Amino acid sequence: MAYPPPQSREQDYPAAPSPARLVVLISGSGTNLQALIEACADPAYGARIVAVGADRDAIAGLERAEAAGIPTFVHRVKDFPERTDWDAQLTGTTAGYAPDLVVSAGFMKILGGDFMRRFEGRIVNTHPALLPSFPGAHGVKDALAYGVKVTGCTVHLVDEGVDTGPIIAQGVVEVRDADYEDDGEALHERIKTVERGLLVEAVGRLAREGHRVQGRRVLFST
Repeated sequence: MAYPPPQSREQDYPAAPSPARLVVLISGSGTNLQALIEACADPAYGARIVAVGADRDAIAGLERAEAAGIPTFVHRVKDFPERTDWDAQLTGTTAGYAPDLVVSAGFMKILGGDFMRRFEGRIVNTHPALLPSFPGAHGVKDALAYGVKVTGCTVHLVDEGVDTGPIIAQGVVEVRDADYEDDGEALHERIKTVERGLLVEAVGRLAREGHRVQGRRVLFST
């Protein structure tokens, strides 16, 4: 298994004035988004969602955002002549909301170089496996295929690799014998439950405390 190479850089990302501004990117039902909406309703959480962006229209996640009175935008890759044009538009629209953090909450598109450079160190993503094991789009099925006894979820910063960014937090989920009988669907649901809580906790701490990237480590500032 190829592990991400060590990183020597160090960078501080101080806490933003409260409440921190979040832009959340989605592609589907928006269950992680809903968890963040509910968390942000508490002033003590220290963050608010200023916009929700999607790469698809007519999805439940956008309905959740609109029901909460949150501005939304949709940029579909197929509406742009080149992928770089899509990335530039997504970057510009997101930047227009001046986010302190960008949360990829089930966003199923790889972010391009323009976006990464603009929001470096401030993009948060989740993955349904214990990285660096089983990166990519099939983390749950790959873990089952390997026969692991435990798996879980990871909240990490996004870099220009695929699920290779520095890890913020992880949660462990036991694999049961029955998980092999339904192609991992029940396992994935248990992972999602842990993932939602982990994401809410991590984003809240990043918003309230700020963070430091030290090599491959993410350290909260307080």
